[in-house]
Amino acid sequence: MADLVLHGDGRSALGERSTSRVGMDERAFEELYAMSYRRLVGQVYAMCGDLAEAQDCVQEAFISAWRHRRSLDLDRAPETWVRVTASRLAISRWRRARKALRPPDRALAHGPVHEPGVTHLALVEALQKLPVEQRRAIVLHHLCDMPVAEIAAEIGAPVGTVKARLSRGRAALAVLLSDRLPEEVSRG
Repeated sequence: MADLVLHGDGRSALGERSTSRVGMDERAFEELYAMSYRRLVGQVYAMCGDLAEAQDCVQEAFISAWRHRRSLDLDRAPETWVRVTASRLAISRWRRARKALRPPDRALAHGPVHEPGVTHLALVEALQKLPVEQRRAIVLHHLCDMPVAEIAAEIGAPVGTVKARLSRGRAALAVLLSDRLPEEVSRG
């Protein structure tokens, strides 16, 4: 039977009336599942080579089909929809598994995390008690391995001032750390 069909842009055309059946009730869905589950598992198994994986993918595809059962087009073979969905799931899982087997990117890898020791914690706490200028001179010289002349140029102070800050900072650290460090470290 021919009917006038209007297109979205306002044009009209003479065409056949669509008699597409859309949606499934529970009974129809159960029949689809019963008739096609084993066949779909066999097809996905042939693709991925892992029976348990094939079963999982088909189950997941049927769960998705259940959620969409009211909009599945019965004339367009809902089994095909489930097969395509299960196949895509299997491919996605395969890609994830393959990616997991690759060596990690060294730029993103983090080294093992070590707990700071008692000595480290005591040093950090003692450094925090120093005046800022002395702390900066100690850190730049002893932790960053910068020579006194470079420190002086960086902070904009005379070399003699940097040497004095280093001397005062070391003396203050010696006092602060003498009571805090374990005995074997303080004997030195």
